[in-house]
Order: sequence, then C-alpha cells, then structure tokens
Amino acid sequence: MKKTANQMLVIFGASGDLTARKLVPAIYNLFKGGHLPENFVVLGASRSNLSDEDFRKRVVLESSYLKNDLKEAAADVIEAFANKIFYTDLGSDYDTEYTQLAERITTLNSEHGTDHNYIFYLSTPPSLYEAIAKNISEQQLASEEKGWKRLIVEKPFGYSLETAKQLNDGLHKYFKEPQIYRIDHYLGKETVQNLLVTRFANSIFEPLWNRNYIHHVEITNAESGGVEKRGGYYDKSGALRDMFQNHLLQIVSLVVMEPPIGANAEEIRNEKVKALKSLRVMRDAKTLHENTIRAQYVSSTIDGERVNGYREEEGVDPDSTTETFAAIKFFVDNWRWADVPFYVRTAKRMPTKVTEVVIHFKSPHHQIFRDAGVNDKANKLVIRIQPDEGILIKFGVKVPGQGFKVERANLDFYYSSLAETHVMEAYERLLLDAMQGDATLYARADEVEAAWEFVDPILEYWKNSDEKVYGYSAGVWGPENSHDLIEGIGEWRNPSKNLADDPGFCVIC
Repeated sequence: MKKTANQMLVIFGASGDLTARKLVPAIYNLFKGGHLPENFVVLGASRSNLSDEDFRKRVVLESSYLKNDLKEAAADVIEAFANKIFYTDLGSDYDTEYTQLAERITTLNSEHGTDHNYIFYLSTPPSLYEAIAKNISEQQLASEEKGWKRLIVEKPFGYSLETAKQLNDGLHKYFKEPQIYRIDHYLGKETVQNLLVTRFANSIFEPLWNRNYIHHVEITNAESGGVEKRGGYYDKSGALRDMFQNHLLQIVSLVVMEPPIGANAEEIRNEKVKALKSLRVMRDAKTLHENTIRAQYVSSTIDGERVNGYREEEGVDPDSTTETFAAIKFFVDNWRWADVPFYVRTAKRMPTKVTEVVIHFKSPHHQIFRDAGVNDKANKLVIRIQPDEGILIKFGVKVPGQGFKVERANLDFYYSSLAETHVMEAYERLLLDAMQGDATLYARADEVEAAWEFVDPILEYWKNSDEKVYGYSAGVWGPENSHDLIEGIGEWRNPSKNLADDPGFCVIC
C-alpha cells in the first residue's frame, strides 16, 4: 500500500451539494478505512457565511448523506473525524483577494502538521477555474518550494475544443500540467479500471484483441431517469457533451489503447491520448448523416404513471432540439482496429440504468456447425461497469442429445462475489489517488483536447444542419431507427439490470 503524505484538502464551493453528497462521505470512508495520513485537514471555502461548527454540522454531524454511516460509528470516531474539518468564508465573490484564506491555510498547516502539502479541489462552475487558480497563485499557494500543490477540477471541462483549450491555457498560467488533476468519476469505477487488467494481464484475451478476431465493439450507457432538476444545464449540454465526450470516450480509449510500456500514470495516459487521436474524425455531411443519430424522449406512461417528455421538463426550452439520446458509429485508424466498427450510445429515460462494453467476436471462418443453430450465437465478452458489476463471456455449447445442436452458455464473474474485498466508491478511489500523486485515472490536457477534436464536428453538424431529432417514448430503448446504425450486423444488445440476462429479456420498469 502506498504511503499517503500529511496534507490539507481545500474545497472551493464547499457549501454546494457535491461536497456533502460525495466528497465528505468519500473522505469519511477513507478515514474509517485507515487510508488518511496522521496529519490531515479539510478546509471548506465558499461564499456562505458559516463557522467551523456550522460547516461540520452541515457536512458531517447532521448530514443526511452520512446518517447511516454515523449510526454505526462510535462517538469518539465521529468527533475525531469532524475535528479535521474547518471552514473559511470567501465573501461575496470567488474572484477576490485570498489573503484571509492564505492566513487560515498557514495557521492550519502549522497547527496540524500538514507539511505544506495542499490539494485545491474546485467544486465550482468551470467559468471560475481560472480566477480561483489566479488568486491561489497570487498568495504563493501554488508554489512547490515547500511541499507539493495539486489542483483538482470537475467536469465539464470545456464546452467545445476551443473552450477546453482556453481552460487549459488559463490553468497553465498558474499551475503546471503535472499539478492539475481533471476528475472523471467514471474512471474511479473498479470495472472501468479492470478493462486494463482484463486486456493486459490475460493471455486468453490480449492475442484476440484486434481486427482479426473482433467483429465490432458496442458500448451502451443508459439511464432510467430523465434530466430531473438539471433541465437548465442539460438543455445547453445534451447527451453528447454530458456523457459521450468525457465518460464514454474515456472507456473507448481503454478499449482501443495499445499496451503501455509500464503501469505508471504517464505511460498509461500516453497510450490513451494516442488511442483518442486515432479515432477517425467525421467531417463531411454524408458521413455524419450516416453514422450519427440523435433523439429526445417524449412523454409516456411507466408503471401506470405519466412521465414528462423532455420538452416538458423544468428549465428546458419547449422547442429544444437538444438530444437526450445519441448513438455514434465510428472507426479507429490504426493497425489493430482497422475496419472494426465501434457503436456507442448514451441516453436518458431508458428501460434500466446500465453501462457496459460488449466485444463481439467474429464467427469461425470455417463453420462446420452452420446448420446447428450457431449462426446467431457468436462469442461475446460483456464487461459490465454498472450495475451488477462483472464480466460475462458468451460461448457456444452442445445441447445434450443426438446431433450437434448448439446453444449459447454464460461464464460469468461478479465483483459482489469478492465478499472479503471492500470495493471503493469512485470518489474514494480518485481522492486517494490524488492524495498519493497518482494521476493514472485523471485526464491530461492533451487527452481532453483529443476527445473534443472528435466530438466537435458532430456537434457542429447537428447545430447547423437539418438533421432530424427523432422522438422515443420514455421507457423504451431509443428510437426504432437506432438499429439502422448497425444495419447488416444485427441490433443493439438491450441489456437487463442483471449481467447474465436471459436471451431476449430486458427490464422495462
């Protein structure tokens, strides 16, 4: 186990929902699991007028997000954790002089022995990133003359390639690239990380992981909920920006990448950048028309209750053309993946919440059991990222009895079967990695820009063309014509909430 140095975590936007809902519970679990260093302090900073005690009540002692955990904890444990948490009021604006904040950091560092090691977590809108970084730097808090300094920023990292470059340039004025950690909670999921191990630690997979044996790759991200209370934000973003550009292209990069020289962060990130740069960028209208589909959910009845259509959601323009469903077909221009199609879709208001990668293998070249029902039973490797996390292999077996009738069988592994192992939540893992200086699961500047280079032309085409926005009833697997994307191959795999599903079975409630 790596040693975690003494340090202070400074959270900007600390009075917001993310801190109480995700960050503090993750820190508490790290504390409970013995992962935090002996000298560790959390300092919240935002525009709310709160005392240390007020902030502790909000995010720990009276937090609904920690209620169940604290029920099982001893009073002295709760007190010890709460006493590590402090707060500073920044006043009415984040773009202000941070003299008072710097003084509080210096005092806490001296009193609690955090060795001048600071992480600055920006849980704020991206529009504030550069201003906060500038004000931190002006107080010499980004200097690494004493101790190390790291900056964690949340997505969305840019709205386009141009804005992503602007954000990168703005942060690079005050922090060096190795100091910057762009957090993507999807990469904190154990099953996403396991993609690397599945590929590179198993000789039963790596020799087959190429165009000679793989027919196509399919990635599905489905959410059963709608936009909920995020209508105002989502209507300016859409499915392609919200999920595909970051989360799903990160998964694509792990599927596509070449074996890194070693397991250190930079070697892995180098290969991920190469993978993203090898995606064939679609620029002409004909290619974009044939290989992209967008749609919006419309009102429907689910479990006897009427569900609003997207345009009826709070904060959404009644004439909005923002997509809640996006399906993209694309190719990878390199030696390993030449001519292998990738199909990726993401959507709201699907029948179930699920994210998975499906590797569809080619059928044997010489099929001696062609008449035994094997044609539609090609081998599949299903890597389930959520829920029911695990890996499923589908392969053909002989049906008992005379002849050679073939049926498909499942060979599966579930993370839940590792009863003795605590699987960290995404934010736990990512925060601990940042505390230890491991940037493997964080996006680098050139990685973010490479993803935008692929996505930008699609967004431009959708914005400036008369490409149709299709409708699909809330609670179904997208518009009927989404299967046109896989014409000649078959249809999308519509997964159930269970990894090892029965053929043709899916959950619709």
